[in-house]
Amino acid sequence: MTEQHEAPGGVSGRALQKDIPQATVARLATYLRVLAMLADDGVLIVSSEELAVAAGVNSAKLRKDLSFLGPNGVRGVGYDVAKLRTRIEDVLGLSGGHRVVLVGVGNLGRALVGYGGFRRRGFSVVGLFDADPDVIGRSVAGLTVRDVAGLAAGVAELEPTIAVIAVPDDAAQDVCDQLVAAGLQSILSFSACGLIAPPAVEVRRVDLAVEMQMLSFERTRNAEPEPLPEVAHAGSGRIARRVPTPHSPAGHPALTHSTTSHSATEPSSKGSVVTP
Repeated sequence: MTEQHEAPGGVSGRALQKDIPQATVARLATYLRVLAMLADDGVLIVSSEELAVAAGVNSAKLRKDLSFLGPNGVRGVGYDVAKLRTRIEDVLGLSGGHRVVLVGVGNLGRALVGYGGFRRRGFSVVGLFDADPDVIGRSVAGLTVRDVAGLAAGVAELEPTIAVIAVPDDAAQDVCDQLVAAGLQSILSFSACGLIAPPAVEVRRVDLAVEMQMLSFERTRNAEPEPLPEVAHAGSGRIARRVPTPHSPAGHPALTHSTTSHSATEPSSKGSVVTP
């Protein structure tokens, strides 16, 4: 078992980012979530097998993913949870935290602002904007909702690094254009429509309807019972059906359930979104 530790010499995350495949980046985010859970529970060392099970991947893929963080370290010891967490945060650009502005303070927007997990992961919502006169001026999660007409001035004042769009589809492109004009280069959109942006702007889209359609497909497929494998008994002409024996992996509670999940955000090229 080969484990990954922080690279000697303190190679920066920025120096490694260009070589990491996007699929690996998505899994690094999953590993980071598991490591945060372990750290909260006081776990200091975790094996590659335990971390892989919790992340829903095999240990070989996990070790390959973590090899992008630098050279391999001590064999058979395990990962130092705190160091590996810090290393992944550095590569993902989370070390300095991010300032986030949200445009659209409807039901979805308020739910997003109220989610405490963002701040724990280094994302601080610093500004809220909306076009509804009944919403402008209200206090939501300790922030006063600003008029979207002053979006450019607000971005200049707040200096966010990420913008979230949670407005109706027919307004999403205009909001995106304003954010780009104000200098935002990282945008997350909850609009069902694709947004057009310059190549230098990274746009990612969360389409909840598509995710539910995927769940519907999986539910339908899994509803069809699969035949049990048939095993011939030696010395008998009969065919027996093998019944699987349930088992649970031992170890830390955070590592005993392996779940393969679909990412809600779609991968994008610069300035474009890959549509399913």
